[in-house]
Amino acid sequence: MEEISRASGAVGLSYGAHSNLCLNQIVRNGNEAQKEKYLPKLISGEYIGALAMSEPNAGSDVVSMKLKAEKKGDHYILNGNKFWITNGPDADVLIVYAKTDLAAVPASRGITAFIVEKSMPGFSTSKKLDKLGMRGSNTCELVFEDCKVPAENILGHLSKGVYVLMSGLDLERLVLAGGPLGLMQAALDHAIPYLHAREAFGQKIGHFQVSGMLC
Repeated sequence: MEEISRASGAVGLSYGAHSNLCLNQIVRNGNEAQKEKYLPKLISGEYIGALAMSEPNAGSDVVSMKLKAEKKGDHYILNGNKFWITNGPDADVLIVYAKTDLAAVPASRGITAFIVEKSMPGFSTSKKLDKLGMRGSNTCELVFEDCKVPAENILGHLSKGVYVLMSGLDLERLVLAGGPLGLMQAALDHAIPYLHAREAFGQKIGHFQVSGMLC
C-alpha cells in the first residue's frame, strides 16, 4: 500500500478497498463455496471488489444504517442506498451490509453481510462522484431497488454481520494507513531536491533551520 500510494494515492486507495475491504473479508469469513466462486477472479484482478457500509446518514455510526434485507423464499430482497463507495462504479463483487432484523436490540445484532454481484437484478449505481482529490479512484452511490440476493450469499451468519465488519477493521486500518505514508514519502521526494536547488538570501533554502530538518 505504501509503495503503490507513493506513486498514486488514487490507485492505492482503490487497491486497498479491493484487496482488504472485499477480498480479505471473503478469505476470513466466506464458506468454501463462496471462496471457490469469488476468490480466483478477485485475486487475478478479473473482478474488482468493493465494500458498501456507509449511507447518507450512517457513516461512522454503522448500526444506524437503513438499507434493509427481507427474506423471500431462498432470497433476500434489498432496498435502500449506500453512499461514498470506493470502487462503486467499477466493482463486480461487493460486500454489502444490510438490516435483516429491524427490531433487534441492540441494533448491531440485526445487521447481515451479503456478497452482491453487479449483475444481480435490482442493483444499480449512480454517476461517479466528482471529488476534490483521489479522482482516479472512482466513488459513487449504490442503489438497491428490490435487489434479489440468494440466501447462500450471506457472508458469515445471519444478523451477525457486525462481527464480520468489526473483526476486520483493525487489520484494514493498519493496511490502509500505508496510503498516507506513501503520500508523505512522495511529498518528500519532491520537496527535498527542491530544498537543495532553490536559493534565497544567498544560500540554498535547505540551509535554513526549519527546512534543514527535512534534509
